[in-house]
Amino acid sequence: MIDDIAAWRTDVAATLRLAGPLVISNLASTALTAVDVVILGRAGPEVLAAGALGTNLFMAVLVTALGIVAAVSPLLALELGRRPHAVREVRRTFRQGLWAACCIFVPAWMLLGQGEVVLTALGQDSALSAEAGLYLRALSWSLLPTLGLVVQRALMAALGRQGWGLAISLAALPANGCLAWMLVFGHLGMPALGLVGAGWATTITAALAFMAGSVVLVSERRFRHYRVFGRFWRPDWQRFASIWKLGLPIAASLGFEVAFFSASGLVMGRIGTDALAAHTIALQVASLCFMVPLGVAQAATIRVGYAFGAGDVPGIARAGWSAFAVAMIFELATASLLVGLPGPIVGAFLDVDLPGNAAVLGLAMQFIAIAALFQLADGAQVVGAGMLRGLRDTRWPMVYAALGYWGVGMPLGWGLAIPAGLGGTGLWIGLALGLAVVALLVMARWSRRERLALLAPV
Repeated sequence: MIDDIAAWRTDVAATLRLAGPLVISNLASTALTAVDVVILGRAGPEVLAAGALGTNLFMAVLVTALGIVAAVSPLLALELGRRPHAVREVRRTFRQGLWAACCIFVPAWMLLGQGEVVLTALGQDSALSAEAGLYLRALSWSLLPTLGLVVQRALMAALGRQGWGLAISLAALPANGCLAWMLVFGHLGMPALGLVGAGWATTITAALAFMAGSVVLVSERRFRHYRVFGRFWRPDWQRFASIWKLGLPIAASLGFEVAFFSASGLVMGRIGTDALAAHTIALQVASLCFMVPLGVAQAATIRVGYAFGAGDVPGIARAGWSAFAVAMIFELATASLLVGLPGPIVGAFLDVDLPGNAAVLGLAMQFIAIAALFQLADGAQVVGAGMLRGLRDTRWPMVYAALGYWGVGMPLGWGLAIPAGLGGTGLWIGLALGLAVVALLVMARWSRRERLALLAPV
């Protein structure tokens, strides 16, 4: 019994050590967008609106592409679990991860290059779409170094050096802010490029971040003997296929989720301007809180993958449930905060003293109260999916995402919001219940982990 307690404590501590830098890195990445919003807001409402259109399309493409390279993390963990000093296997997985990033970049870059056409086809204002299209042409070049950096961070985390990824993410934040300030407004002798300047600032920052990661990987002692860039041109088609086989379901799952929340914004827009503004605030709060379970999920993938590679079935259980417990404790604390202090939370985004904001304030407080349940379900589903990825099980989570988001959440939310007349509150109930369905299905599959540990897809 004492040994079991000690083993669980060890797993919880290892999860926290691994997840901490990953959480902060995720928060830093989210803050990049916030900095851009602040800077573009000073350039005028039209610039900000066009930037928001372009950013929304870019993020939908980026998040889906990230699903492909996300497969690198469980594959690295599996190899290192099998053989802690598997130099050649680690190098091959890393190399083919970069190959996959290059392959997904090409169609994504072509799509973003036609941003004006896509946005106009989606019914957006033609003038704003034209401005957003120019912005996307500059921003689209950031996609490749961003995907490459994700592969680099996966390697750093798998080898227990996730602090380097954190340092690079934190350094990128002020760099992006300074470059955007110079290129948007033309400070320090730079040309005033407006919205396009923000796109080039992000691209330059992403390229510098990837270069910094590359320098670390070829010079730091822990990484140097892997020679990860050695024979970069040599193919490994079996490994390359494994990345796509594992990554495509992850990409599809993320795509279902992105479309789910994008559609919720369209529904809110139909309900009314106040509802849409309140929805935006509540989603921003939820997105910020989501960065913690996301980091824990990334840690769970690595920890479960280690145990899976080593054939340690009890270790698989401890790694997975430890991550789940850490995430749920945080989510319970967050839910309590959302229920207890909705007013001050909304006040951070909205001037509560302006009479014109009264309707938005009331709706946002309602949505945030529902977001307490939303947080618990969202945390459970993302960590559960991360646990299953450690077992290389990604197909069923994809099915669960489609069913929960589009089979339950969106139809129910629409029905409660429009026909039933509950408005935005009904939509948020649907969102929360859709996430809850995904969470229940994912955790039910994880509960059969011992069989999955033997039969997980390769």
